[in-house]
Amino acid sequence: MDAANEKQWHDFWRRLGAGGDPSRLWQRLAAAYSESWRRYHNLKHIGHCLDEFATAAHLARYPLTVEAAIWFHDFVYDTYRRDNEERSAEVAETELGAAGMKPNFLDSVRRLILATKHASPPAPNDAALLTDIDLSVLGQAPEAYAEFERQIRDEYSWASDPDFSIGRSTILKSFLARPDIFTTKSFRQKYEAQARLNLEWAIKRMAG
Repeated sequence: MDAANEKQWHDFWRRLGAGGDPSRLWQRLAAAYSESWRRYHNLKHIGHCLDEFATAAHLARYPLTVEAAIWFHDFVYDTYRRDNEERSAEVAETELGAAGMKPNFLDSVRRLILATKHASPPAPNDAALLTDIDLSVLGQAPEAYAEFERQIRDEYSWASDPDFSIGRSTILKSFLARPDIFTTKSFRQKYEAQARLNLEWAIKRMAG
């Protein structure tokens, strides 16, 4: 998969009808997503999300809102904190508000970004589509999924193996415990079965 790039960002900005200088904000986005400790939550992840969205945009009620949330949802990513989504949403609200976007748009983007905390299954709306896009990595081919797990471990390199395994397994088991990992029919059909196999493999590997 290719990393998200400045051309895609400028195209989005044009379709959004936003004011201001998109190049300035691109530099800020690129710097954030290129922080040295990011192995997965980087511009390649955003590129993958945009690719997934390109094939599923027809499912969105408000496509530009979903796309805005994709660009900003991991703007802040600090593995020592638990409020990354809240802080990312604040950046989105500030930057998009300064670009002239309306309060209802800003509120929708914020709610979508907060949905990517994946604390519980989302309501069946644009939040469901965004979270399915964000979780689509879980249903990739085994080799790609294994690489994803290695990247997440690298992002938590400060954690001991036992602590990481306990925390990571708890998260993965919470997804397996859901009736469906993916909320939209399209993503369930595409990724559900492989995602369950991948998660079971990862949990067994950490237990062993």
